[in-house]
Amino acid sequence: MENKWEAVIKLCKSRGFMFPSSEIYDGFSGVYDYGPMGVELEKNIKAKWWKDIVHRNKDIFGINSAIFTNPKVWEASGHTSNFSDPCTTDKKTGIKYRVDHLLEKIGVDCNGVTDIDKIKKLFNDSKKLIKIEGVDVNDLQDPEFVNLLVESNLNKTKFEKTYLRGETCQGIFINYKNISNSINKNIGFGVAQIGKAFRNEISARQFIFRLREFQQMEMQYFDFPNKSRENFERFKKLSFEFLISLGISKENIRYKDHDNLVFYCKNALDIEYKYPVGWKELEGIHDRGDWDLSQHQKFSKTTMEFFDEMTKKSYTPNVIETSIGVERLFLAVLLESYTEEELPDKTTRVVLKLKPEIAPIYIAVLPLFKKENLKQKAVSVFNILSNDYVCLYDETQSIGKRYRRADEVGTPFCITIDYQTLEDETVTIRNRDSMKQDRVRISDLKKSLSPDLFD
Repeated sequence: MENKWEAVIKLCKSRGFMFPSSEIYDGFSGVYDYGPMGVELEKNIKAKWWKDIVHRNKDIFGINSAIFTNPKVWEASGHTSNFSDPCTTDKKTGIKYRVDHLLEKIGVDCNGVTDIDKIKKLFNDSKKLIKIEGVDVNDLQDPEFVNLLVESNLNKTKFEKTYLRGETCQGIFINYKNISNSINKNIGFGVAQIGKAFRNEISARQFIFRLREFQQMEMQYFDFPNKSRENFERFKKLSFEFLISLGISKENIRYKDHDNLVFYCKNALDIEYKYPVGWKELEGIHDRGDWDLSQHQKFSKTTMEFFDEMTKKSYTPNVIETSIGVERLFLAVLLESYTEEELPDKTTRVVLKLKPEIAPIYIAVLPLFKKENLKQKAVSVFNILSNDYVCLYDETQSIGKRYRRADEVGTPFCITIDYQTLEDETVTIRNRDSMKQDRVRISDLKKSLSPDLFD
């Protein structure tokens, strides 16, 4: 197999999972568009997360907050002052480089270091070891912090600056009291959201791993301070189980505790995935304490406290957060499922062994030939099945090539309509993983399309 990372990137474009944004205009770094297969896979991943995290937990509810908020939200959260990356600029070209990424390549860790003088020292002490193709390291300026919030020129507002949201969780925090009141729920509940976030990312890289526009799936759980450890362990376990349910193997994910906690965090860990480029963060689980709600209470002058009728005391809830990037998970799922198999005839087939419930296409309906009577029958089978399944109708090229295309996008079942179908109302059903073919009556098709056949 060629390098799996490169193979998956190539497949993403050729089979319509992901395209570079604005490609006909030479692209836009750090931004990608979902294609026909990608939008279905992305939708299914998000739907499964929502089902597992929201619908299967009686104490977790959903929200969809706005991308634009009052700019004071980002002042209160600390993003306007502390949401930044250390960067150095090439004096000759003006190109910026992430200092932490440059140091990481030579084995120097500055993650969690917030003192710019310390970062400057680490950078200058290591400068002679840094290599950037076509760049003289002596032309690199001293590091400085660059804020990651994306500013907007939204007109007709009273604010000097507005921003695209840098993370989705702040929309949950500022609606905490609204949600609590509307669902008649005391603390001991969670709020989940899926939505876009934006970063002024200096070093967008590694395909869709680090982007300027991306999606987050986040859950914030509000509870008494003495429940933090219990809740942290609950969602640590739940998050891990969700990833396994997507088909990601236990061998390719691990917990990693944070060595340097953000000042407001009481506890934090990442679930990392073993990407071909190394172990990288996939999901974060954080004990955020009461910092976020306390900050919004301070800046908005609106109480975020909860009065406990049992103890007659007021509490600012503690928050446990789970946060996962949709694109990072999308990439991990593709890497995990990508397989190259040598067949008995010495050819190689590429197949995505996706869990059937998240496969972009569940059934491919294929007339054996482009004869009108076969096409009409195939369309009628498509119409019957498309009420219950995501189906694709394909009549182009040979049946073998169509099977290969279906394998490459992870389609669990192919149904072929041939001349025998016209005689006895039976079709050939093909299993993606085993490639076994069975003859089934059209009226019995749904009984033969169980996802359990792939467990």
